[in-house]
Amino acid sequence: MTFHAPEKYRVTEGRLGSDASFGNNGYFRVKLRRGRHEFFVNVIAGEGEGWEHVSVSRPHQTPDWEIMCAVKALFWDPEDAVMQLHPPKSDYVNFHPHCLHLWRPIGCAIPLPPSWMVGPKRIEEIP
Repeated sequence: MTFHAPEKYRVTEGRLGSDASFGNNGYFRVKLRRGRHEFFVNVIAGEGEGWEHVSVSRPHQTPDWEIMCAVKALFWDPEDAVMQLHPPKSDYVNFHPHCLHLWRPIGCAIPLPPSWMVGPKRIEEIP
């Protein structure tokens, strides 16, 4: 289980610029494709204080499930569990109206419900 920065998307110039010496911390401009359309998402990644974290944003549209899955696949391994959190309203922080976050605690597993509570994995399993 590994948190890893996709170096090919790292922004190395400007106010948020970094290089590989920053480890997994930095700003990444990730190019994604949906059908014939290419677009970018902005990702700020970091690890520290017991957490691995990425924030994912687009200028005028909140990232959807597919985008969050694509970013998760770039920064974590397929079998890593990460989460989006809905904290108490009193703890909300909203600097960008179209930004979502993925989190994983370092050194402990995220408790997961049994998959059957979500639904069947295959259509044949539906009674």
